[in-house]
Amino acid sequence: MSRTTLIKNAVVVTPEGENKSSVLLRDGKIAALDVALQTVADEVINAAGLHLLPGVIDDQVHFREPGLTHKEDLAHATRAAAKGGVTSFLEMPNTVPTTTTCERLAQKLEIAAQSCLVNYGFYMGATCDNIAELKQATRTPGIKIFIGSSTGDLLVDDQAALERIFAETTLPICAHCEDEATVRANQARLSGRTDVAAHTEVRDYAAALIATKRAIDLARRHGHQFHILHVSTADELPEIKAAPPWVTAEVCLHHLFFSVEDYARLGSLIKMNPSIKYRRDNEALWAALLDGTITVVATDHAPHTLEEKAQPYPACPSGLPAVENSLALMLDQVNRGRCTLPQVVKWMSAEPARIWYLSGKGRIEVGADADLVLVDMQLKQTIVNELQETKSRWSPWAGETLQGWPIRTWVNGQEVFRLVEGRPQFDLGVRGQELRFDERRPSLCRYTS
Repeated sequence: MSRTTLIKNAVVVTPEGENKSSVLLRDGKIAALDVALQTVADEVINAAGLHLLPGVIDDQVHFREPGLTHKEDLAHATRAAAKGGVTSFLEMPNTVPTTTTCERLAQKLEIAAQSCLVNYGFYMGATCDNIAELKQATRTPGIKIFIGSSTGDLLVDDQAALERIFAETTLPICAHCEDEATVRANQARLSGRTDVAAHTEVRDYAAALIATKRAIDLARRHGHQFHILHVSTADELPEIKAAPPWVTAEVCLHHLFFSVEDYARLGSLIKMNPSIKYRRDNEALWAALLDGTITVVATDHAPHTLEEKAQPYPACPSGLPAVENSLALMLDQVNRGRCTLPQVVKWMSAEPARIWYLSGKGRIEVGADADLVLVDMQLKQTIVNELQETKSRWSPWAGETLQGWPIRTWVNGQEVFRLVEGRPQFDLGVRGQELRFDERRPSLCRYTS
């Protein structure tokens, strides 16, 4: 039986601007815009004074299932996502076992169908010898290459293997760009250091720049759509500016907000790969977002337990949780005048949907999927570790008070999260859907210069 929801009097935000409107949802889709206020619906929500955004699409997360579920799992992570206004995620292949075959991809999709409150997609991981699997994969947003910063068969540092992947596959490619030889040489040179600040010297500017230049060269020569994950340095930006238009780039929140000066306060909590850099990099990355050099904001949500993070350097693992607070961090920046709501929608919703060919996602328009988040730009809340939904139950932003928070989230027209008197409520019976991709992807992601 058809069910309708009318969200009336909201300020609807798209990349093009803001417009007060009323939105009708029917059967998981956006059925109409600018509908009459007296329209009859099964549920009517008066959103006066609130902003309605397309749901956030986080294109870089590590939700740890299968194999590492003591840190995180899909049930906890997608509850955190829903609370944070994230309605779709793309998850990385370095689970246990790694997602390097179509069979393992299908297994992850089956697990997700049973436990995810939001929509889901899983990358295929490249190895030096799984080219046949990469060419057969279809139920995936694309191919992830670890050019550095991985172990086992997911590290692809061999030039011949990289040439084959870029030349012979047809799905979009993304990569972690840090030069492994540079990192290892720095590790050997700094082997006596036990302070976590050494991590920025181990994974330094050269490591990032060498690998980014190498990957852009591959993408340029092979005409293959390529997305640079978690750009961390100002030095990479001229290379990205000069890259062909089929090369895109993203920045993660920790590289926008943290610098080496924060090691004294947060220690290993902000140990990340690529490493946290300097204030000049924070400012350069913000400028690159604002001028369009970088087009996506993601999280690289990668939880570890506090006990694991408390190990002395270099034994402490790299990674931090962020999906729960990512949108609020950006809304707070809107309130501070750093950026605008339409820009946030572009960076966190529209551009990820475009880059990864996500059918029906990332926009508020008739016929699109009803993945929506209602936000209160006046609401102030403080991040508290004990109140986090992520299984790891901590945030590097704990103690910070932000203005602008999600208060309701819909996934395919079903309300999955609502804030009631400051307390989160979830409909744990909602299930997200496997993401659908434009069937023209194989031809659209290959280019000629």
